[in-house]
Amino acid sequence: MSARLRPTPASGASSEPTAALEVWHTLPATLVATRLNVDPATGLTNALVEDRQQEYGPNLLAEPKRVPAWRKVIRLLAEKMTLVLVIAAVVSAVVSREWETPVVILAVIILNTVLNYLQERRAENSLQALRTMSVGTAVVRRNGTELEVPRSALVPGDIVLLDAGDSIPADGRIVEESRLQVAEATLTGESEPVAKSTAPLAAANLPLGDRDNMLFMNTDVTRGRATMIVTATGMRTEVGAIAALISEVKRERTPLQRRIDQLAKLLTLVALIVVSVVFVLGLVRGQSWSDLLITSVSLAVATIPEGLTAVVAFTLAMGAARLAGQGAILKQLSAVETLGSVTHIATDKTGTLTMNEMTAHRLHIHGHDFQVTGTGYSTYGKILIPKTVPVPDLTEALLAMALCNDAIIDDGRLVGDPTEGALAVLAAKGGLDVGGARRDHPRLAEIPFDSEYKYMATFHPLAADSNLSAPVTVYRCLAKGAPVALMQLADSVLTADGIQPLTEEHRRRIHDAIQDLAGDGLRTLMIAGRRLHAALPDDEKSLQALVTGLTIYAIVGIVDPARAEAAQAIAEARGAGIKVHMITGDHLVTASAIAKDLGIPGDAASGPDLDELDDGELSRRAAGYGVLARVTPAHKIRMVKALQKGGNVVAMTGDGVNDAPALKQADIGIAMGITGTDVSKGAANMILTDDNFATIVAAVREGRGIYANILKFVRFQLTTAWGFVLIFLVAGVTGLAGGAPFTALQILWVNIIMDGPPALALGVDPAEPGTMKQQPRPADERLLTRARLLRILGLGIVMAAGTLAVLTLAPVLFPDSASDAAFASTLAFTTFVFYQVFNLLNVRSDTLSVFSIHTLTNRSIWVALVAVILLQVCVVQVEVLQGLFDTTGLTAPQWGLAVLVGSSALWVEESGKAIVRSTDLRRPAPAE
Repeated sequence: MSARLRPTPASGASSEPTAALEVWHTLPATLVATRLNVDPATGLTNALVEDRQQEYGPNLLAEPKRVPAWRKVIRLLAEKMTLVLVIAAVVSAVVSREWETPVVILAVIILNTVLNYLQERRAENSLQALRTMSVGTAVVRRNGTELEVPRSALVPGDIVLLDAGDSIPADGRIVEESRLQVAEATLTGESEPVAKSTAPLAAANLPLGDRDNMLFMNTDVTRGRATMIVTATGMRTEVGAIAALISEVKRERTPLQRRIDQLAKLLTLVALIVVSVVFVLGLVRGQSWSDLLITSVSLAVATIPEGLTAVVAFTLAMGAARLAGQGAILKQLSAVETLGSVTHIATDKTGTLTMNEMTAHRLHIHGHDFQVTGTGYSTYGKILIPKTVPVPDLTEALLAMALCNDAIIDDGRLVGDPTEGALAVLAAKGGLDVGGARRDHPRLAEIPFDSEYKYMATFHPLAADSNLSAPVTVYRCLAKGAPVALMQLADSVLTADGIQPLTEEHRRRIHDAIQDLAGDGLRTLMIAGRRLHAALPDDEKSLQALVTGLTIYAIVGIVDPARAEAAQAIAEARGAGIKVHMITGDHLVTASAIAKDLGIPGDAASGPDLDELDDGELSRRAAGYGVLARVTPAHKIRMVKALQKGGNVVAMTGDGVNDAPALKQADIGIAMGITGTDVSKGAANMILTDDNFATIVAAVREGRGIYANILKFVRFQLTTAWGFVLIFLVAGVTGLAGGAPFTALQILWVNIIMDGPPALALGVDPAEPGTMKQQPRPADERLLTRARLLRILGLGIVMAAGTLAVLTLAPVLFPDSASDAAFASTLAFTTFVFYQVFNLLNVRSDTLSVFSIHTLTNRSIWVALVAVILLQVCVVQVEVLQGLFDTTGLTAPQWGLAVLVGSSALWVEESGKAIVRSTDLRRPAPAE
């Protein structure tokens, strides 16, 4: 790692040690340069760069090893249900002299395998695209020339030049710096930027946050500039070390995967038992064992849910595609189902619930408080001045905001410190030309901000003061900083009547104004200044002596504003029975104010408050916390574990390396795509491309809809399979139609209809109205609850009874067609297909009537219905297909009978739904 070891070769290089152990932060910068064989003034030569690129490899975090395509295909073919189908196809090919049955079975196998393979490839390609988006460039000094190179091309010893706004591309030792501050929250969890220096440090085992002369990959320069020597790249960086640890953690199969596996095994066992019974009954009646074997194999294919995994994969893939369009990339398709069970969302504040763009929201000047419109770094907005208040003279205050400021706003984009950006925007909203003011009043000297004295001051020339008897050069001293610090240095205040001495009454009013702003969760800054009638000294200490006798110009209330859509999303989450917890490193007062604006209820606590609770007590209180502030990564993972102990399903958001453990621990880890590090993205299940909380709630809605679509297909397929089972059992016992009502190809045809267009149509079904008004589904809920199982069994009985009735009564109802041996089975076969048509409409909702507007919300359903009907017409009416499927043509009345009997499934389900709806209306609403 960068601060402890000298660079070691990339994997595959010589195993001989190339460097001794080094502790970079304890060495002077000149010695670091010597050890890495580089002159900071000129940088590495091209020859050295090429040698080190060969030795250390690219400056990238390691990608997960890609599984070859042939291994993926073999793994998919090795699934238990697929193996059953392979055996069925082989048996059918050996026993039968016809090719149709084994070919159809193999087609089903190929379809399932291709669908699963394509979905895995889609997920991999999405991640690779996201990874490519994060590749940037760095400015380096090589061969005495400054040039821009890809970050991946950096090597140990490179001299990298950094300015405010830059992301640090590798680990390195600082050689030169000017007022350098770096945001290291992604690595250390420290919410405030830290000041850096070049001086060597004495202690070797310092925590990362205390290594003030080191810079680390994926942290950001917020102020100043620096030159650093790269000491580690790629997986040898501190970020790389954490990524390596996380990659060793193996994910468990999701609840959905486990439940589908269990269901598939159970149904396969039931199907094999039924097939065996049908086979034995046929032998007892004296049927040919070869014919029975073909029929049994076909019945097994129709009743074994071999298409379930493929349909689930397709449904998840369609949902994942919709989520990607809304700003959420899923790394694991099956994980989207878990979203439907989420009961708690633990979310960061900055950038997720808020805009991550500091905004001046209030301005206190001349004893009055003014609102400021507009958010972020756009200069669109203004200072609202009520008609009852005299228009204040803002000149001095706005000029100080613009000049005592290093931030640059370029078309809504900030370069520099966020707080200074807010002040620059406020100055522009007040009507000041910030760029012009800076040109007219160049900075002659400055006192950089320091946590010791808590202010920044700058000095600028001013024209001759006409009030003096003789022209004298005058300077402006402008300052901004903590109100407590500047109040001690002030002796006057700017009022509507001009500059007045700072009395106790003024101090009390200013103090009250500050408390009022802070109570609303705003960060307060005081703006002050004075005029100097003396030459400026050269040294900083003497300059500090001039920062006294200040005049207080204004107090600014600054906040990172909440996203407009976040409040609505939180309300929607609460309506869906999901509790939202804000977990942030910000101050408790600020976080509580934001939570109040967003509608997040619950208790508020700080990290130190949590330290006083043992794990048991925290588990009891966890659900009641709405805000946790000033927390560390350890607090985050404790909170997630505490929520999970109650059987809750927890989603956790994060963007930094330090969030990775909590993201791993959560049931759904959600990383930020814009501000997130590669490590946090690697630890998460889902990545937000817009860093927006509203996208999380949309993903939960989508997850619930996807799970509902999977249940729809399970009901659809199992009802058909159960109908088949009953039909063949009754026929086997009674000897009806020779014990085999349908031929092998007719059975397989229904199976194709069942797994084909309807499956695709149900996979893209939109979420029902009211989806987000339901309570979260229990994580341990079975796919086949008692209510679902009863509906499947009941409807299967209706299908079997209707089909067998048609098979028995067809010769009586249509005596003219009775002489055709294929007539009765064709009519029964067609009736059973129409049962599937009406059942497809049934399963779209457990409660909504088919005769509602919801039925028209999925055009694919109607395309599937038309396709199924047209295909069935072809199978029955087209002469070539009649010979293949053993069917005969039907008349219009006969088609009408098949439709009428098949529709009985619809009327039975409509009656059940009406009872459910009336029961729901009588049930009292749950307490809030």
